[in-house]
Amino acid sequence: MIEASGITKRYGDILAVDHVSFTAGAGDVVGFLGPNGAGKTTTMRILTGFLPATDGTAKIDGHDIFEAPLAARRAIGYLPETPPLYPEMDVQGYLHYVAKLKDVPRGQRHDAVERAMQRCGLADVKRRVIGQLSKGFRQRVGIAQAIVHDPAVLILDEPTVGLDPIQIREIRSLIRDLAAPREGARGHTIVLSTHILAEVEAICRRVIIINRGRKVLDTTLAELTKGGARLEDVFARAALRDDEEAA
Repeated sequence: MIEASGITKRYGDILAVDHVSFTAGAGDVVGFLGPNGAGKTTTMRILTGFLPATDGTAKIDGHDIFEAPLAARRAIGYLPETPPLYPEMDVQGYLHYVAKLKDVPRGQRHDAVERAMQRCGLADVKRRVIGQLSKGFRQRVGIAQAIVHDPAVLILDEPTVGLDPIQIREIRSLIRDLAAPREGARGHTIVLSTHILAEVEAICRRVIIINRGRKVLDTTLAELTKGGARLEDVFARAALRDDEEAA
């Protein structure tokens, strides 16, 4: 579903992303980790087509993001750290608007919006104005806008930032359901960027760690934590080792 090869991004003399390559298949939930400024968000923005790469290639559901950007974008649902919401709109109206922007056919929009609201637990607040919702529900609306066109791939940047413990648990459960849904719904490939290591342990099956714009680790969570190893310690060792090699 995702094939990234040699993704590189330069800003003048600054190398923000340095030849990052990875793949993710159907149903994968990948935790994308790294210190602040490591290049996580830049990489995610390149994969979603919001930012051009300096070098490298990437395919989303078989569509090259540089040669077939519209088809690639249709295969992606993106939740940035700050959800792209219109606080003056109600939930249902906003999702209909997003479905239109994402080229959901007119005859399918109603069902697409209803399905997204149902999966995200928004049916009871669909007539509520977004600006009057709690942060947890606004985050659910953000996820709903990412899945309303039923994309193959979801890219989520800090999906639980600023939420209380109950809201965090609810959003984590929702993400797990999106990757392995009930019968009749599509299972999405999910790339999840977060600073919360417990979140990766609770949701993800694979972990990619980047530091200084480079991939320094890519393996399954089970492999990383076998023998009782703590993800926090693995993360610190990987980042420290890379810093020492760079020095």
